[in-house]
Amino acid sequence: MVTMPVSEARKKLADAVETSRTEPVFLERYGRPAAVLVSSERYEKLMEALEDTEDVEAFDAAMAEEGENVPWEQVKADLGWA
Repeated sequence: MVTMPVSEARKKLADAVETSRTEPVFLERYGRPAAVLVSSERYEKLMEALEDTEDVEAFDAAMAEEGENVPWEQVKADLGWA
């Protein structure tokens, strides 16, 4: 992990982008985290992982709903899996 002030990143943008290909570059403004520079490949992987997380959250929300539960064996039979 590399940390760099925004002012330095402005001056060395090409270097910061090159570094982001192998590790995240954390940009700071006034000594506080402001942004993170990552490669496009890493960004795509993060977005895919986030989409997977949203699926899990939707499943958890559905499971938390009130109402009658349907046994798994019945679901499989209704779908023609059994």
